[in-house]
Amino acid sequence: MSVLDSLLLQAKSKFDLTEAADQQSLTTLAEALLDVPNLGLETLKNAARQPDAPLEFKIAAKLVESKRFLLASRRPLKIGVLFAMWGEQNRLHPKSDSNPNGEDSLRVKLQQLEWATRNSAVNWTLYAVDDGCPHQSGRIAEQIAATHPLGRRVKVLYLANAIPTDHGPLAGLKSVNDSRKGGAIILGAMQAIEDGVDAVIYTDADNSVHLGQIGLLLQPFVDEGRRVVLGNRKHPDAVLVKQESRWGVGIKVLRHMQRMVGQAIFSRGILDTQAAFKLYQRDVLARIIEHPTVYDFSFDTDWILAVIAMNEPFARVPFAFIDSFAESASIVQGPMTTWETLLLGLVKAVRRHNVPHNADMARVLDEEIHSAADLELLIHHLPPELEHATDADLGNPAIMSPAAVQAWIQQRKRDG
Repeated sequence: MSVLDSLLLQAKSKFDLTEAADQQSLTTLAEALLDVPNLGLETLKNAARQPDAPLEFKIAAKLVESKRFLLASRRPLKIGVLFAMWGEQNRLHPKSDSNPNGEDSLRVKLQQLEWATRNSAVNWTLYAVDDGCPHQSGRIAEQIAATHPLGRRVKVLYLANAIPTDHGPLAGLKSVNDSRKGGAIILGAMQAIEDGVDAVIYTDADNSVHLGQIGLLLQPFVDEGRRVVLGNRKHPDAVLVKQESRWGVGIKVLRHMQRMVGQAIFSRGILDTQAAFKLYQRDVLARIIEHPTVYDFSFDTDWILAVIAMNEPFARVPFAFIDSFAESASIVQGPMTTWETLLLGLVKAVRRHNVPHNADMARVLDEEIHSAADLELLIHHLPPELEHATDADLGNPAIMSPAAVQAWIQQRKRDG
């Protein structure tokens, strides 16, 4: 039996984001794979593609690919990695009997970045931005950083300290209550650009994305000159563990509407707009955030549409993602509240950037969707036109037109 086969057999089939032992086991496996003599990257990828490949092995393969690039590249880079914090007090702390969903996420991120960049030419700073968290996530992050050996690499920022202002990217915010993640991400980006980074990578506050994968984003940036690199969980080579069951059958309707309005995005094969693993080169990012359209969860599509409007080439890369479900903001704030934000923010952004979109569908959203309650009426029902629609069909008005969608929404409102 080869060393690769042996490691494949020993790998775990499950991964718990709250367990430090699982994080260590993954690192140990990745190190072991890096030490396998003459192991070709394609051989490793093919092993990870096997249907019965354990989850831990699949993630480790991504880490190895990332680490190999970082070790081989000699181009000095300064990057900023940033995330927003709102209601992250539990995930910032370790798991315990009183904190069952704890992920120790700041310490884990520091360890992952240190592992990935060790002996490489990459220098990094981690920006943790408090988005007006009522539970003092920023203070918790400061306390953790103060006692961590890598704490000097952490900058904790507070959106409340940056607004209100009458100039710059945050001028559209009167208070932290006007931001839903987007404002905090913009503040982190502003600080990173001011600090002279070459590129900004943003992620989520949880451990859903192992930051040992940053080399996957940096490879197209360095080798291909791509100034925008989008993580893609929809690619066949991606590793995705996601609890889709959180949505009802009506999610197909929401996605159908989203793809009609956002045809400039989805027609380019960008199907994973909300992936919290993206890279933007500093100059491109400075232009994007100069006049933000939104400051909420829909900032991802606003930024992507800005890139499209600039005719800026982009790359997409598959990566590993494990859904951190229990403390998700979409659960705390309500899934349909999040979807309302995404859909209405998308309408604002396509109009603002003057990109092709289905204007009739945008008008229907204007007229019919006024609150999350309107979407609640839709999420557990499915119109006949979409019952047998595939994912590739969604967004095609020939399958279900905006007029048909509007008539169905109005019927759902009448039925209650």
